[in-house]
Amino acid sequence: MKPVLIIRTGRAPARIRARHGDFPQWFQRAARLPAERVRIVDVAAGEALPAPHLTAGAIITGSGAMVTERLPWSEHTAGWIRQAMDIDLPLFGVCYGHQLMAHALGGRVDYLPGGREIGTQTITRLVQAAPDDLVDNVAASFAAHTTHEQSVLEPPSGAVLLARSGRDPYQILRYGKHAVSTQFHPEFSAEVMRAYVLHKGAGGTRRELQQLDVFRGVAATPEARSLLARFARRAGWLERPASAAQTARDGAA
Repeated sequence: MKPVLIIRTGRAPARIRARHGDFPQWFQRAARLPAERVRIVDVAAGEALPAPHLTAGAIITGSGAMVTERLPWSEHTAGWIRQAMDIDLPLFGVCYGHQLMAHALGGRVDYLPGGREIGTQTITRLVQAAPDDLVDNVAASFAAHTTHEQSVLEPPSGAVLLARSGRDPYQILRYGKHAVSTQFHPEFSAEVMRAYVLHKGAGGTRRELQQLDVFRGVAATPEARSLLARFARRAGWLERPASAAQTARDGAA
């Protein structure tokens, strides 16, 4: 059976990793992927990606790097994304992965006007967008976790916009039949989101940070989180279709 790649483009901060684990574990858990289906490739550390046709698809993680740095490993991964798109491989990019997919396919990435977007945000689904089996059963507005400085400023030609936030107009993009990306983090739990808020505000005391609206506004994001498991099922990465109860657990976990 071909592996599902988790293309690791970075690591969570050390304090967050020590308490909550790291990107591959969060994605594997949220997508409900059994360990034997997953192969982690740390491209930021120089690990080589297998040829796209040798895989069942890939999830591309977030990173502390910036797409605009055009780092060699990042540009090489962008080339791999183009090859994967040529064979309609299922791809799901998140945050840096979202930006890298857009960049690889001809879009423009740069700093988000107004600075970092962080915390639990309201994502608005574009009901006028073309029908899409990934998001059509998602509420018109739903909560999702965000933390990013750069964003997609111009999507690639042919990309379909599926959702936006108040500050970022490109929160979900669809590229062809089997590739999608989100600027928000469906893999984050509320605890991980709070940890990031504390980490990014490390200049203040914990008590001061807890008074911030962004910290107090962190909440569960079941509909955003369910997208990963829904995508995994549609990509054929999970052997059996989920029951209604399992679908509910996808979002609640």
